[in-house]
Amino acid sequence: MRLTILLVEDDEIEMLKFKKALNKINSPIKILSAKNGEEAIQLCETSLPNLIFLDLKMPKMNGLEFLSLLKNNEELKSIPAMILTTSNNHNDINNAYKIGVAGYIVKPLRYDAYVAQIKKVIEYWCINELVKR
Repeated sequence: MRLTILLVEDDEIEMLKFKKALNKINSPIKILSAKNGEEAIQLCETSLPNLIFLDLKMPKMNGLEFLSLLKNNEELKSIPAMILTTSNNHNDINNAYKIGVAGYIVKPLRYDAYVAQIKKVIEYWCINELVKR
């Protein structure tokens, strides 16, 4: 199974870091990217991803606004979305889970820990959820 991941992130350096981390994971992965929630919704409607990683702070439409639209859309609401951010604000975390996020990852400072976190999430969703699709 080829996994399609959508990364919703406005920071180019973070996008490159994420793509570099995925290259360390030996799995066939197609990466889609959007710079904000508005682009991400349009992309989801044309190229259905298996898993979404998204930042919270983005222009036009932030991560929580995107997550709300995603979870209120009948065709898209079953796509697991993971918050991947530097924010450990308890209000952000609580709001994300109330809306229906699948997980919340605070970006670790060490790159190897970052890669390990991404790998764990992908392995979990491949084994437990995505096989059904």
